[in-house]
Amino acid sequence: MTTTTTTTSADRPGARVLDHPDPAEIRLEDVLHALADPMRLRIVRRLAAAQGELSCTVIELPVSKSTCTHHYRVLREHGVISQIYRGTAKMNVLRRADLDALFPGLIERVLEAADLQDERLDG
Repeated sequence: MTTTTTTTSADRPGARVLDHPDPAEIRLEDVLHALADPMRLRIVRRLAAAQGELSCTVIELPVSKSTCTHHYRVLREHGVISQIYRGTAKMNVLRRADLDALFPGLIERVLEAADLQDERLDG
């Protein structure tokens, strides 16, 4: 997988920068794989609801720290989220615009289906 380095005007020399796939490299099967895991879907749902950046520590998951790191990495490497360091915090945001442009309606339908599933299983 070819990746591009994401930088912002807030980056300073020596700052840690994470690799993200270019939108043209994001594949449907990779996005679906990333969304198929319940913990990763939970992360995506929280980011979608926040409509902005959230740190990793804000989204509580019932798994170890190393497993959390793995889930965030899968989401980033498959083009579902962007991650950027702000000081010592790793901030996460859903790549909604990129995903909507590539796969119109996919994220919205997945989020709706997850809500319906919750209602069905909890009710």
